[in-house]
Order: sequence, then C-alpha cells, then structure tokens
Amino acid sequence: MTNDTERPRSSARTTVLSRDQLARALYGPALHYFAAVCDSLSIRAAARRLNIASSAVNRQILQLEETIGGPLFERQGRTLRLLPMGEILARHARMALGDLDATAADMDAVQGVRRGLVRVACVESIASDLLPSIVAEFARRFPLIHVAVTVESSSAVAGLVARGEVEIGLTFNPPRQAQLSVALARDLPIGAVVARDHPLAGRARVTVADCLDYPLVLPTKGMSIRDALDAAFAAIGTAPRSFVEANLLRFMAALALQGRFVAFQTRLGIARQLADGSLAFVPLADANLPVDRLAVVTRADATLRLAPAIFFDVSRQVLGEMLPVSAPQTPF
Repeated sequence: MTNDTERPRSSARTTVLSRDQLARALYGPALHYFAAVCDSLSIRAAARRLNIASSAVNRQILQLEETIGGPLFERQGRTLRLLPMGEILARHARMALGDLDATAADMDAVQGVRRGLVRVACVESIASDLLPSIVAEFARRFPLIHVAVTVESSSAVAGLVARGEVEIGLTFNPPRQAQLSVALARDLPIGAVVARDHPLAGRARVTVADCLDYPLVLPTKGMSIRDALDAAFAAIGTAPRSFVEANLLRFMAALALQGRFVAFQTRLGIARQLADGSLAFVPLADANLPVDRLAVVTRADATLRLAPAIFFDVSRQVLGEMLPVSAPQTPF
C-alpha cells in the first residue's frame, strides 16, 4: 500500500518545451506579455502572436506599470513607443527571456533528447573560410543541435557577445572589455590582395606607401583591417586621395580581380582565389602595422550552456588544426 505522503513519480518528458511554454513556467505572464509587446510595439500584434485576447495583454501591461510606478509605453493610437522606464525593462526582458530556448534545450539534452541551440556571430571572412568547417564537424557529431549564425562587422560581433545575444563570437581584434573573455587567438598577417597580373603581384612584400600608387578599395570604418590601415596611413603621414570603400570582403576581392585595384585583408575569405592563382596575397611590410588578431570570444560573466559549450570545444579543436601557432603571438 502506498503511503499517503508519497507522490508518484512523473514520467520523463519526451517533448521539447517551446520558448513560450518555458517563459510561462519560469516567469509571470506580465514580463512575457511585455516582451511580446516590445517586439511588435502593438498590443494587438502581441495578442495575435500569443494567441490570447488583446484585453488580457493590455491588462498585464497596465498592472506592470502600476507595480513599477510609471508608464512603460507612450500610446500613439494603436502603436506604442518605449519610454525610458520601458527601455530599461526591455533590456532586462531580452536578457532574461533570451536564454529560454537554450535552457529548454539543455533540459532536453540531459533527458536524452539531444536537441539544443547555439547562437554564433562572426565576421565575413571567418564565415567564408573557417566557420563552415567548424559547423560541418559539429553537425557531424551532434546533428540535432541547431546552429544560428549571424554575420556582422568585428565591432558588432563583440557587442552581440557582450550583450548576451549570442553565446560565441568569432571576430578580429575584440575590444578589451570586462564582459568579454578571449578563449583562443591567432595573429594573422594583413596583405595587399591584387590580381595575378597586377604590378605588385610578383613582390615578396610591400608597404602601404607602395600601394598608394594604385587605386585602393578599403574596408569601411568599424572593420578591423580598416583600423589597422588608418594607423598605418597616419604613421607615414599620407592618406589615399581617392578610394572605393565597402563593407563586404567578397566585393573587395572581386574588385581586385578586375585589374588595378588593391584590396587589403588576411588570407581568410580568399582561399579559393589564392589556390587557383587568380589573386595574389602580398604581405604588408610596415613595421608599425597593428596585428590583425582572430579571436573566439565568450561572455566573461556567464557559464556556457551545454550546447554552446560543446560547440566551443569543437571550434577550439578545428581552429587549432586549421590555424596552428607558427609564430610568437603578441600578448592580448
């Protein structure tokens, strides 16, 4: 006979919790509804997404405003605008609710469902050359873990990691911030990238000053190589009089292929063109040229969840094999 104080064990869960289900379980409806309204800035749109009545959403927002002691939104007809108090709470909601998918995935992984979510941000050159190898190896080992990739500038990647919007960033020259932890770094030389019949193609090394004799295509501000080039231009006291500016490495390499243009980047992102000989990579010899440092970054004040931690381990292994340390690395 079963003791009245004993409770029967519930059967193991075999379905994956959705973000909304986990939000309702872990948080009160007010924050959950508020986050939905922030996404659309509309009570009606949030209600449609949540599949509940608009009046229920509005009631929760009003109760939340009463609890906080101030308005969260400015009502402009049927649309809303976040007020300063609302902006503060929205940041908290994004952080609090942003990890729900990963939390559900970790719970399922522990129970054997083997699902998960990894959010990765990287710069374009890494997305072209290195990340496909990492993701392919990861997918081979863990085929049910979902990988969401965002391609941004180097500074934007660091920001996404620092704000907790992605778990792992692959970028160049991340800023020294308390929120960031650099887990793996490799120093990569910057070179002039030119067509195979360009006058500079046969040189062993060139300087930035040598390149000023030809039309240039430069990365836009905010890209790591542009920062290095601007420092080199300042050191020689000369800046290019005219140049094309772009935020896409593929475009810059394609323009170099046209003939006389000189582009600047590392070997990453142009492996195929270097292999077939259509482009030449000529290292820059300027002594004062800042190093371009590839780094894998995570958020310093957070422990990686199960799926991102597995992806991080695979990333470190694959990058270590593809980019072995062949020269002294400068301290970070």
